[in-house]
Amino acid sequence: MCRGLAALPNTCLERAKGLKARMSSFLDWRLLCYAYKLRKPRLTLEECLRWKESFDKLLSSKHGLYAFRAFLVSEFSEENIAFYLACEDYRNTKSEAKLCSKAQRIYNEFIGSEAPREVNIDHETRDITQANMKSPTLTCFDLAQYRIYILMEKDCYPRFLRSSAYRDLVSHLTKKNTKAATKKA
Repeated sequence: MCRGLAALPNTCLERAKGLKARMSSFLDWRLLCYAYKLRKPRLTLEECLRWKESFDKLLSSKHGLYAFRAFLVSEFSEENIAFYLACEDYRNTKSEAKLCSKAQRIYNEFIGSEAPREVNIDHETRDITQANMKSPTLTCFDLAQYRIYILMEKDCYPRFLRSSAYRDLVSHLTKKNTKAATKKA
């Protein structure tokens, strides 16, 4: 996570804004639609509209997760979903021997003070997670994961649903359905 925009020189801020503008063209939803065509089963309009029902429905859909992650990359906040998914993977770890190394990797990548993909959690949650690292269990990241989930649900998810990217995807699938219905008639 960013250490604070005020700490960056203006030239860095200008460069970051320029990069974001250029990157958005690379994240053109037509490319995502093409990627969906290659996947089986294909994304349907019904599935895409189900994402509006709840954040859980979005995350439980492979296509939804893919689209949401692409959106977060375009917003420079992909570390949130990466952390959430890393915690899910960690919680499903069967081998006791792998717990410590996986926990340390997640902590170093997302929680630690010099983490390259530091997530935005409060100091208290960070301290609790750090204390849990002394003897990692399957639940040692639960509080931090919950905080990030709530952050995404309350902030990123509504922005995703309002984004032109999501609206364009729904529009594309609606047109596709209309063409298919016209051909059948």
